[in-house]
Amino acid sequence: MKHPYAVFAAIIIITALVAAAPGAHAQISTSYVTVGAADSTVIDRQIYGHFSEHLGRCIYDGFYVGDTSTRIRNTRGMRIDIVEALRKMKIPNLRWPGGCFADTYHWKDGIGPKEKRPSMVNTWWGGVTENNSFGTHEFLDLCEQLGAEPFISANVGSGTVQEFSEWVQYTNFEGKSPMSGLRAANGREKPWNVRYWGIGNEPWGCGGNMRADYYVDLYRKFVTFMTGTWRTPLYRIAAGSSSSDYSWTETLMKNIPPGMMEGLGLHHYSVIDWDKKGSAANFSHDEYYKTMKQAYRIEEIVAKHSAIMDAYDPKRKVALIVDEWGGWYDTEPGGTALYQQNTMRDAMIAGLTLNVFNNHADRVRMANLAQTVNVLQAVILTEGEKMILTPTYHVMEMYSVHQDAKRLPVAVRSAPYVEGRDTLPAVSASASKDKNGVIHVSLVNIDVRHTQPVSLLFKEDGFSSVSGRILSSDAVQDHNTFKEPMKVRPAEITGVTLKGGTLTASLPPCSVVVLEIK
Repeated sequence: MKHPYAVFAAIIIITALVAAAPGAHAQISTSYVTVGAADSTVIDRQIYGHFSEHLGRCIYDGFYVGDTSTRIRNTRGMRIDIVEALRKMKIPNLRWPGGCFADTYHWKDGIGPKEKRPSMVNTWWGGVTENNSFGTHEFLDLCEQLGAEPFISANVGSGTVQEFSEWVQYTNFEGKSPMSGLRAANGREKPWNVRYWGIGNEPWGCGGNMRADYYVDLYRKFVTFMTGTWRTPLYRIAAGSSSSDYSWTETLMKNIPPGMMEGLGLHHYSVIDWDKKGSAANFSHDEYYKTMKQAYRIEEIVAKHSAIMDAYDPKRKVALIVDEWGGWYDTEPGGTALYQQNTMRDAMIAGLTLNVFNNHADRVRMANLAQTVNVLQAVILTEGEKMILTPTYHVMEMYSVHQDAKRLPVAVRSAPYVEGRDTLPAVSASASKDKNGVIHVSLVNIDVRHTQPVSLLFKEDGFSSVSGRILSSDAVQDHNTFKEPMKVRPAEITGVTLKGGTLTASLPPCSVVVLEIK
């Protein structure tokens, strides 16, 4: 029997190709979304995870202002306003300490009295001196304040098996041992029970420039020594490929035995040109279109990696973990490493990408937007005591209604977004049904010029009300600043009609909509 989503996926692919075909934009003026009945797939809340690396002002002067700060409100050094904002967004997990930084990080340098912790040089990001005042205890304290699961990326590139296995024991072992004793001496009697562990980061690049076969052997060696008596079963995540490197996935799936891996990573950034990424806020329509083209690649990339995994893991026991994704532009003039503004273009990337993850929730069960504060596609930017929420934050908060809800398969026949002689589907969508029977549909119109009429047909009926919120602005370059922190924010949507099993709505240019149907 075919997977229930397969039929809908086929319709999506076919209609997307039709919409993208030359001249197709003259044939379709309204986008049609068919929403099927709930299947057994749950959209895992971990898909809405985030990533924090020792990079620029993500950790220091971002999350962490130090426990001696009197100027900025904090709890043991963690900014209270950031913690409150992320809790409202329902952040499910946080990945740390990298990124490239992870494979140069030695965790024992970041424990014990801060004045005795040795310094190191962050060779990956600016050659700045790292004083290790934010380490394991601080990160896990932050996760507890957030109510989020910690996801630790361990050092495989320059670390040792013993160092790694001792880190697991330090965080998780409840009995008497050298590492649990050291943890208690540093002020923490009970273990944190860290579940998610990444075995290295980008070993094909900054994590060691390894071949896939070599990394497989290292992976098998490292996880062998993760054994122990743990209250929480470990969730071991192999470092996956970059974008469309399907051979890496093939090698790992073929050579890592069943039962030794719970998740396989994947990284994809929506980058126009790695040598000239362009401005985060001052960009042309052509640059915007090229960014959307890269963002749309995530559908094909996830589908092809999933197909390879299906060949070796037909019961889908191993999750696809997209532990780095988002937009990447040039650092702002005068800004620290990878600091960039966040515009409605980034809201489009977020909405489109999350729709793909929701629709592929049978295989994608965790993801991590890069990066949470002051770096890349951040949901929060800070300047001294000031903090602003970005358009991406608002998308993530609006989409949080999908967390742990049952997926509703969707088939989209989209009108085209035309730029020159090229086209992309203008509309993307995903849908879910929560435990109370409420249906949520998320819709994105990436068309920078045209309002898109949308007609939604539901396989279920008996609904009596519809409401929702919309994120839109006058220009795709619009963003929030410390002088105008509320320029881009969600509003209640109007003009949506529901009649029988059909709903109609109009999506303004570059908008994200989340509807609630009861």
